[in-house]
Amino acid sequence: MDKRQFLKLSGLGVITSGMMPGVKHSWTENSQEAPAAPAFNMSGYAAPKIDTVRIAYIGLGNRGGGAIKRIVHLDNVDVKALCDIRKDNVTEAAKTFQNTAHKPQLYSGSQDEWKKVCQRDDIDLVYICTPWSLHTPMAVYAMEQGKHVAVEIPAATTVDDCWKLVKTSEKTKKHCMMLENCCYDFFELLTLNMARQGYFGEVIHAEGAYIHDILDSFFDKTKRYDLWRLKENQRNGNLYPTHGLGPVAQILNVNRGDKMDYLVSMASNDFMLGEKAREMAAKDPEFKPYATKPMRGNINTTTIRTSKGKTIMLQHDVSSPRPYSRIHAISGTKGSAQKYPLEGKDERGRISHGHEWVSEEEYKALEKQYQPEIVKKVGELAKKVGGHGGMDFLMDWRLIDCLRNGLPLDQDVYDAASWSVIAPLSEWSVANRSNSINIPDFTSGAWKTNQPIDIALTKGGNTGVKS
Repeated sequence: MDKRQFLKLSGLGVITSGMMPGVKHSWTENSQEAPAAPAFNMSGYAAPKIDTVRIAYIGLGNRGGGAIKRIVHLDNVDVKALCDIRKDNVTEAAKTFQNTAHKPQLYSGSQDEWKKVCQRDDIDLVYICTPWSLHTPMAVYAMEQGKHVAVEIPAATTVDDCWKLVKTSEKTKKHCMMLENCCYDFFELLTLNMARQGYFGEVIHAEGAYIHDILDSFFDKTKRYDLWRLKENQRNGNLYPTHGLGPVAQILNVNRGDKMDYLVSMASNDFMLGEKAREMAAKDPEFKPYATKPMRGNINTTTIRTSKGKTIMLQHDVSSPRPYSRIHAISGTKGSAQKYPLEGKDERGRISHGHEWVSEEEYKALEKQYQPEIVKKVGELAKKVGGHGGMDFLMDWRLIDCLRNGLPLDQDVYDAASWSVIAPLSEWSVANRSNSINIPDFTSGAWKTNQPIDIALTKGGNTGVKS
């Protein structure tokens, strides 16, 4: 397959570039170059305050089902609508709000029920937890209807869709936050605060990953509506980059002082997914289409270079029998940190300012010294409420607190686009013998003056919680 065919089929959009050394790559959309400046800069944008945030949930499976259980622990919110194409999911979700002040209206059955939800005039935030292919159309439509959006990862699966999110958010001045919960895990927050205060010196390299053996779940028709996740894995690239990338991108001030410049990506052959599909097809004809088509390679390694000469390494492996890891490694001129692999049930990471990790005693002292304000305020409750150890609750609390206090979000639409776009770009690189490919500047140059995110809670932190 030549480059033009690949771009057309993968939805990479219109791109003019020479792959020879020294040839400038120029991103365009619909034959028009990206603007020299954003139509409206959403980085650092503070939308008008919302005293009580009125929420609608679309998609009530695994992620959406967990989100509604967390939201009942927050004050200053009102759940107005629950939507899923499967009626049983909506009926089950409604039980969460029995004996609460929330009286959500239920939507199910039709493919377009979600549009009715977005069209309501009594909703401030649409929380989207659907299959990947629906994320962008739902988010764009919701913003066009005047709603802020929180959308599960990845926010988009093509370059064109990434640009749609950016341009719609800028045009409507509505937030579009990707729900990258790993940015709110405790060690990731700790290392972000340490980096902000210079503990690591100049951070020059970072690593992240999504290594998680979920092979069997791709074939579980009760968990994966219409086998959507299996279909996605027919794409060969780094398909789920944001868990590893999001936290380290914040540490490196990507989109806020630096930007990702280009990437190269390499994948192994598929040694397991196709074999599993053929095994399942022998028992169930619904799996036959996946038994004869190529699937993505077992492991993908993608490397990224930023405009300021920093490097990032990302890995993706959801088939192999390996221990769970997001790596989360930070390397600076004065120190380093790494969380994975975990040892036993020890969830904490490791920190160094030399060639050895610091002692347990020194680690505890550093943890106390650099503990972020959000962890001090709601960290213990987050651990009780749960959601991947509490990071999901911290993410939801922070989102609502920012909306209530009129604060810029920790993750804006440029983060959603630039973190998500790694997947389709990695597909192109894999298909082209790991050639490098430019990463679009979704900020249209504003990264040079955008300021790093504020994690100090200096103006917010007053959203109530229920124990």
